[in-house]
Amino acid sequence: MNEVMLNKYEGSSTKINFHGIPYISFPALERLFWIRHGFSTRLGGVSSKHLASLNLAFHRGDLEQNVHQNFERIADAIGFEVKNLVLSHQTHTTNIRQVTKEDCGKGIFKERDFENIDGLITNEKNVVLATSYADCVPLYLADRKNHAIGLSHSGWRGTVGKIGQKTIQKMKEAYGTEPEDLIVCIGPSICQDCYEISEDVAEEFKASFPNDVDAILRDKGNGKYHLNLWKCNELIFLEAGVLPENIHVTDLCTCCNPEVLFSHRALHGMRGTLMAFLEII
Repeated sequence: MNEVMLNKYEGSSTKINFHGIPYISFPALERLFWIRHGFSTRLGGVSSKHLASLNLAFHRGDLEQNVHQNFERIADAIGFEVKNLVLSHQTHTTNIRQVTKEDCGKGIFKERDFENIDGLITNEKNVVLATSYADCVPLYLADRKNHAIGLSHSGWRGTVGKIGQKTIQKMKEAYGTEPEDLIVCIGPSICQDCYEISEDVAEEFKASFPNDVDAILRDKGNGKYHLNLWKCNELIFLEAGVLPENIHVTDLCTCCNPEVLFSHRALHGMRGTLMAFLEII
C-alpha cells in the first residue's frame, strides 16, 4: 500500500511516517526531543497469509526468522536498536514493571524473568519499551520534567481497572512524576462503533465510571452495548490530574482498517500482532 492510500487513515492526532516502511506516530510526542516512539502497521514485513506482512509476535504461528526480520524492519524505520527492546508479558492485568538496561533483550533475545505485566516504565536512555496490540488501547506517557516514560496496554479489563492511572502512580513512586508534567497519547485501537460488549461487561464499566455512563456506553437495547475505550482512557487521565491539553486521542480504528492494521475482531482471530514502541534517547 502506497502513501496516497494510507493518507485516508491519518487521524487528527496521529500521522503516517515512511522511513522504508510505514509506521504511525503522534506529533505531540515528536515535539519532545528526548523521545523516540512509533506504532507499527501490518505493512512492509516478510510474513505471509493471515500474518501478512509485519507480524511482530512469536506466538501466532509465524516462522521465528520472519518475526526477527520484521523487528529489524520496524526498528530501522523508527530508529531504535532491536537489542534494546523490552517486551511486556500481557495478560490483561493492571501490573506495571519498572525496567532498566539490564532488561534489554527480554522477550525477544532472552527469556523474561517476569510475567503478567501489561505496562512498562523507565527513566533510562536506550531502553525500548514495547507492548502488543490487535484492538486494545496503547497508552503512551512522557514526563517532561523528570524525563521518564511509560507504555501500557489497556484492553477492557485494563481500562475498567484504570491502568492509565496506575501507570502514573507507578511513575510517581519511581521517578517523582506529577500528572501535570505528563504528555499522554491514546493510540490506534478499536473505536466505539466497532466495539460491542455484553451486559455483564457494561455493568463493570457503569460501576467504574458512574458519572460518565452516557459518555462511554451506547445501549443497543438487546443486552449489548457499544463501548468507547478512547473516552474511558481520556477520562482516566483527566481524573488522575493530566491536563486536558496534554491528552492526545487517536481517531484511527484497528477494526475499521484491517487492511492496514491487525484487528482481532475484524479478522476473527486470524491475524498478526502490532506493537507500540517508546524510548528515551
